[in-house]
Amino acid sequence: MTNRDRILRTLNFEPVDRLPVIELASWWDKTLVRWRNEGLPMELQIDYDIRDYFGLDSHRQCWIPACGAECPQASGHGMPVISDRADYIRIKPHLYPKNQLDTDALRDLSERQQRGELIVWLSVEGFFWFPRVLFGIEPHLYAFYDHADLMKEINEDLLEYQLRVIGQFREVCTPDFMMFTEDMSYNHGSMLSKSQFDEFMSPYYERIVPKLLDWGIIPFVDTDGDVTIPAEWFTGVGIRGLSPLERMAGVDISKLRTDHPRLNMIGAFDKTVMHLGEERMRQEFERLLPVMRQGGYIPSVDHQTPPEVSLKDYRLYIRLLREYCEKAMA
Repeated sequence: MTNRDRILRTLNFEPVDRLPVIELASWWDKTLVRWRNEGLPMELQIDYDIRDYFGLDSHRQCWIPACGAECPQASGHGMPVISDRADYIRIKPHLYPKNQLDTDALRDLSERQQRGELIVWLSVEGFFWFPRVLFGIEPHLYAFYDHADLMKEINEDLLEYQLRVIGQFREVCTPDFMMFTEDMSYNHGSMLSKSQFDEFMSPYYERIVPKLLDWGIIPFVDTDGDVTIPAEWFTGVGIRGLSPLERMAGVDISKLRTDHPRLNMIGAFDKTVMHLGEERMRQEFERLLPVMRQGGYIPSVDHQTPPEVSLKDYRLYIRLLREYCEKAMA
């Protein structure tokens, strides 16, 4: 069974010889600084080289930003780039770039994908995420009330861009799955109400998701925090998968599986126990094991491995991950 077969069959609830052994997210920069001081080779600077070093199953993420290289930048994290429509129109020439795909690199990925060596997945900025990039974190929440029409205009433009760039991508390589980055939840649930989701996000998902499914692309949403209630909103517009399913925020994948029997899930391993030793990590894998055995779920760290985790800790985690990915199919 090839690497790609194993991942796709797992997501399609089909039998596999073992579950995929992957790390979906990259690592915190501070984590890598620590690991390099503890023996991780300095020449390993790219995520997929680090994954290969640890013997993880291969995959390639292709991130397609909606801001061009010359787009104005916020003055600090979470600060605004625009405050009104005039600002948006002013910077729009720097948004939604037309030619940013490296077709030669994509062609190479497509060849490796077709050989079954890896899966290729695409990430785009979602309909909550991207307006927040432009408005800034706090002003964005007010914009649902103060700039409702502009919010919808931005998402119309974003939708048009996504359809265009995915079409260009597919001319060379069809991604196996796709991730809309949203981060619209926190540790107590969604930052939006259901009515706001229906007004400001559903119309755009309802126009793009059916096309993705027709193209054979599995649509995922990446949203941190507690996604238990918004899960129903996303599945209602056709989304098939969720990640990273943070345990610290209260996400219970057993409940998600009960509530959404065909939901794809990636993540859910509590990153806060990775430095607490083998017994505690085994307890966490035992918590996940029943869902691992049901299919449709790929265990992975529920976001990025934090710097409290030593290189030795991480090697132990990978060993246990491999053990339980085999045990789940025994």
